[in-house]
Amino acid sequence: MGWFRRRKKTVVGAGDRPANRADLDHLEEFVRSKRGVEAFIEPRTTVTETTVMLIAHDGEWTRRRVEGPEGARRFAHRMAIPVYDVRLVGYPQRMRDYNERRKRMTGRTD
Repeated sequence: MGWFRRRKKTVVGAGDRPANRADLDHLEEFVRSKRGVEAFIEPRTTVTETTVMLIAHDGEWTRRRVEGPEGARRFAHRMAIPVYDVRLVGYPQRMRDYNERRKRMTGRTD
């Protein structure tokens, strides 16, 4: 009967969802509309699936879900942009500078 067997639960993460076509469309548009874009693969966590952060020459960035690290590499190869593992190289200073400029412009203190 199996009344006391444990059910296997499929846990994706708290409110997380898999990558979809809209995510890829957004990433492609970012690459097409900016210059000097590089991709940084962010590892899966307990909260989110693997993401890729695209960072333009001026530090502007965007992040979306992808289908694992290989999906991020395939995307970067297809778009002919460099790809890095953020755990190995970290985030570029230009991104932090961009965030700081935005914070000053909006008057945010966080």
